[in-house]
Amino acid sequence: MEATEHYRLEARDATRACVLDDLVLLYHPRSGQTHMVISPVPEILDQMRVGECVSAAEVHDRLAHSFDLGPRETALPQIAAHLDALVALGLVRPA
Repeated sequence: MEATEHYRLEARDATRACVLDDLVLLYHPRSGQTHMVISPVPEILDQMRVGECVSAAEVHDRLAHSFDLGPRETALPQIAAHLDALVALGLVRPA
């Protein structure tokens, strides 16, 4: 099933990252919050360009160039769930 919702990373939601082994700390200056995340969240954010609308399928296709994501039908819902979680944190916006 293809995800149809699009997501946007806005400049005001840009984070500062600090890598600590397998853990990544994302500081969100606008909210003053620091979020602890693990892979694949940093990789997903790396594939999003500020101001560009992307779907979970587009993020999947970009990640698939560098990572073995397994079957597309399994990976897409997982990527969409991560994007929805990033929306809930205020780090990504629905478009």
